[in-house]
Amino acid sequence: MQVIHLTPILNVTDIATSICWFEALGWKRCWTYNNSGPIDGAAFANVDGAATFASVANGESEIFLCKDGQGARGGPLPRFAGDDAAGAVWMSWWLARPEDVDALHALAVAQRFEVTFPPTDEPWGVREFHLRHPDGHTFRVSAGIEGD
Repeated sequence: MQVIHLTPILNVTDIATSICWFEALGWKRCWTYNNSGPIDGAAFANVDGAATFASVANGESEIFLCKDGQGARGGPLPRFAGDDAAGAVWMSWWLARPEDVDALHALAVAQRFEVTFPPTDEPWGVREFHLRHPDGHTFRVSAGIEGD
């Protein structure tokens, strides 16, 4: 058996807010869905109500967003960088170069998004920072450091 694709699902409080957060970081909206089915143009809502499920993508990577379901969110805030008891989902985003990590960090700061750990060259050969989604999910934004 070989897994050919993996799509994480994040439990979110609001589809539109989450999509806007991802779009501000360079992700693209793929589709939205509610109880009546797909929403034309991947809009946030239609006559049948707000979106309850959606997809965002960046390159070959895709994340599903589910309103109030399919996993946990929130939990206590991280007490320190790398706090595993913080609740919600932790995920790694891999970028091509350490400079890309710094550029995305600068973009996140400019957007006033919550950065819980600054860009750091780690002893395991990556440069990374930690970015917290509005529903408490933490993303380790990383790139390999050349020569390691």
